[in-house]
Amino acid sequence: MRKNIVAGNWKMNCDLSMTQTLIGDLKKGLKADYNCELMIAPSHPCLYPAFNSTLDTPIEVVAQNVCEQEKGAFTGEVSIDMLQSVGVKTVIVGHSERRDIYAESDELLAEKTLAAVEKGMRVIFCCGEHLEQRKAGNHVSTVTAQIEKGLFQLNASQMEQIVIAYEPVWAIGTGETASPEQAQDMHADIRSFIQAKYGDMTARHTSILYGGSVKPSNAAEIFAKPDVDGGLVGGASLDAKSFLAIADAF
Repeated sequence: MRKNIVAGNWKMNCDLSMTQTLIGDLKKGLKADYNCELMIAPSHPCLYPAFNSTLDTPIEVVAQNVCEQEKGAFTGEVSIDMLQSVGVKTVIVGHSERRDIYAESDELLAEKTLAAVEKGMRVIFCCGEHLEQRKAGNHVSTVTAQIEKGLFQLNASQMEQIVIAYEPVWAIGTGETASPEQAQDMHADIRSFIQAKYGDMTARHTSILYGGSVKPSNAAEIFAKPDVDGGLVGGASLDAKSFLAIADAF
C-alpha cells in the first residue's frame, strides 16, 4: 500500500538557531503516532544538525535540492553523496521555484532524479501548472509532460523510490488553493498516466502529494480525497502547531 506523507518544505527560511527552535517545538508537540510519514526540509547548512536533533523522533530530514553531478568543479552545488553522508535519504527535485526562478529544465530534472535514484535516494518529484495553462485547459497535458520527461526513464523498480508532489503554481504562496475536487481530478489523472506506463501495481503504490497552500483549515478535506496521499507544505510548515495539525488531519 502507498504511504501517506506530510512534508514541510522550509525553503530559504530558518538559520541554525531558528531551525533548532522549530525542531524543539515540533518535538514538544509530537503525538505518539500519526497516520502518515513526517518530513521536514531545512536549508542545506542546517541538514546535519537537524538530522541529529530528530534521531529520537519519527521525523525524517530531507533535502530541498541536489546536484546531478557526482563531484567536481561545480561551485555552490551539493552532491548526493554529501547529502547521504549527513543522513539524508530523500530529496525534493523539480520544485516550481527551481523550475521558474533558476530555469531548471525537464532534462536537468530527469538527470537529477536518475542520479539520486541510482544512489538509493527517495525523490519527491514536483510537477504543476501555471494559472494561464489551467485557464487554457492545458493543465493536465502540462503536468503529464513534466512527469514523462522527468520520470519515464526510470524502470518500475526505480519508480518505487518516487513520490510525486503536484503543486498548482498559482496556489503557492498566494493564499489561493485548488479545490479538493480540482486536486483529486489532477491526482487521478497523474495516477492514470503512471498506470498507462508502468501498470496498475506501480500506480497504486505511488504516493501523490498535494502542494498548494495546505493549511490546518483545509488539510482534512483535501486528504480525504482518494488519490491525495498527503501534502508538500510550505509556509504552514514553519509553525510547529500548524504543521502537526496538518499531519493530524489524516
